[in-house]
Parts: sequence; C-alpha cells; structure tokens
Amino acid sequence: MGNYSIYWVKEEFAYRYFHKSGILYRFLKEYQNNPERTDLKNQFKFITNTFSTSALITHIKNNEKNRRNVTIDGNYLEMRNEDTQAISLHIHEKQINFRCEMLHDAEMLLFPALRSFQPFLFIMRNDVDNYGWISPVSKERAYLHGQVLYS
Repeated sequence: MGNYSIYWVKEEFAYRYFHKSGILYRFLKEYQNNPERTDLKNQFKFITNTFSTSALITHIKNNEKNRRNVTIDGNYLEMRNEDTQAISLHIHEKQINFRCEMLHDAEMLLFPALRSFQPFLFIMRNDVDNYGWISPVSKERAYLHGQVLYS
C-alpha cells in the first residue's frame, strides 16, 4: 500500500518551482526527515498554505462522484467506490496524508475533487522517490525578487 503526502504550495512558489519540482521534493523530504530544524520549519511554513479541514471535507463530500461513498471521523476520511477501490486520508494543518493500493485509486476517488479545490497541490510518495503536481500550472510568472528554497 502506498503512503503519500500532499502539500498546498503558495501560488508564487508553485509558479517558480513548477519545472523544478525535484528541488521542491528534496526540500520537503529534508523537512520530513528533520522537522525540528528551525530553518527548514520556517521555510516550510513560508511556502505552504494551511488546509481548512472543514472546507476541504465539505468540498470532497459535495463532489458529485463521491457524495455517498465518504466516511468522516474528525480529520480522517475514507473514500470507497463500487469497484472496491478505497483510499484513506488524514488532513493536517499543512499537509494531507493518504494511503491507497494504487495511485490509480487516488486518481479515481480523490484527485478530481482536489483539482477543483486547489490547483497548486504537490504530491509525493513517502517511501519511494515519486512526486509531482496534481495539475499543470497554466501560466508562467516571473518572480524576479524573492527568497530561494534550500536545495
């Protein structure tokens, strides 16, 4: 079973690092491995948005495909369909953790709702170097001044 994390990256950094997702992945992996490091913690807080658990749960529940197949217990959700596909989610302040047998299950059950919720979501598998954006960033923006991520 695969374990994944989803991060809501602030728009500025999504545009800046869309084609440099390897740098973003290495940073997030380093933060996962060293959450006590103040420099990493501050950068992580700076580049990510906070998930509103209630807004996200409401959005997922109201998604047409998933309306009757969602079980909720606090910040924990379980999603199922008739084809025995299942996915479990834990919504935290700065990330969503989910588990599924195959990523295709998440593509069928979860990703359509997340794409309509927010396009700047970065997904990474926690046990394998597999990562990417949930949606393509549609336009380029030049941020000439600003801070650079740890790499």
